[in-house]
This record gives sequence, structure tokens and C-alpha cells, in this order.
Amino acid sequence: MIRRRVGLLAALACAALLLSGCDGSPRPAPSTSTPLFADEAEAFAAAEATYRAYVDALNAVDLSDPATFEPVFALTTGEANAEAKESFSRMHADRWQVKGESTIDDVLDIKATIAGVPMVALAACLNVSDVTVTDSQGNSVVEDNRPDVQSIRVELIGDVDSETGMLVSALDGYEGSECG
Repeated sequence: MIRRRVGLLAALACAALLLSGCDGSPRPAPSTSTPLFADEAEAFAAAEATYRAYVDALNAVDLSDPATFEPVFALTTGEANAEAKESFSRMHADRWQVKGESTIDDVLDIKATIAGVPMVALAACLNVSDVTVTDSQGNSVVEDNRPDVQSIRVELIGDVDSETGMLVSALDGYEGSECG
């Protein structure tokens, strides 16, 4: 329940803060013998660039225009992609509106593996203080106790077809960093 609420809050907060493959199917793991990244530092840099592009794409979402969802879908895979599609579809059908933009206050490296399919976990402090989300009647759907800055764990996986070499695969609340 808490994971779902944090995921939805994160989704709503970043321009509906929600979450690859533009055709809707999960992307396969890279099938190359050449490593995507030379070292963990390079993988972390690609992961951070991907997450920043993801937040920019979320900030550009207009819930009344499903075409604006596509850049978010293109930066996600797996669970993150499925959750984004479900949430955006529901919010569009319910005629919700999002105003304001989220900003990234900080990104911290948690873990990276570059052998085989690269995987990176980041912790991000996402400032959602300027974001409002309203239903079709203009009533806020944001909880009153929503923190202005949210701590989010972002998991990314290597993808040879991604512009940055990574895709967001999961987002969740994170209690291991100090945001706020």
C-alpha cells in the first residue's frame, strides 16, 4: 500500500509524476557482448542523465493530450512503464489536471553493476512543492501532508536502444536519504 501510494505520489508530482518502449511492450535486455559502460562512474552518469530526462518528460505531460505521455514511456521499461501507462490512462479518463513542475534537488548513487546487463540504483530528492493535481471538478487530489521534497529510489537498467544507455525500470519511496 505504501509503495503504491508513494509511486502514485511520485507519479503525480512530476507532471503527474508517472512513468519504454513506445509500442507498449517491455524492452528486452541488451544482447551485446560489448559492455555498455566502461565503469560504474560512467553507468551512474548515464543513470542520472536518464532520470533527469525522465523528470523533464514528466514535467511536459499534459493529461488532456495522450501524445505527451510518449516521451515518458520511451524512458521507462518493465514495472515503471506499466505503472505509467495505467496511471496516465486513468488520470486522462478522469480528466485530471497537473500544474507546476517538479525539480531534482539532489541525486545520490546507491549501487551499480556493469557486468552483464548494467543496473543502477539512485536516490533522488524530488521537489514537488510547485506541483498541484486536481480532479475534473478542480478539487486537489494531493494529500494534505505531502512533503514538498520526496525521497525516491530510482532503479535503471541498461538498454542499447536508449539515447542515454539506460531506462527507468522502477520507482519507489526511499528512506535511506535525507531530503527536505
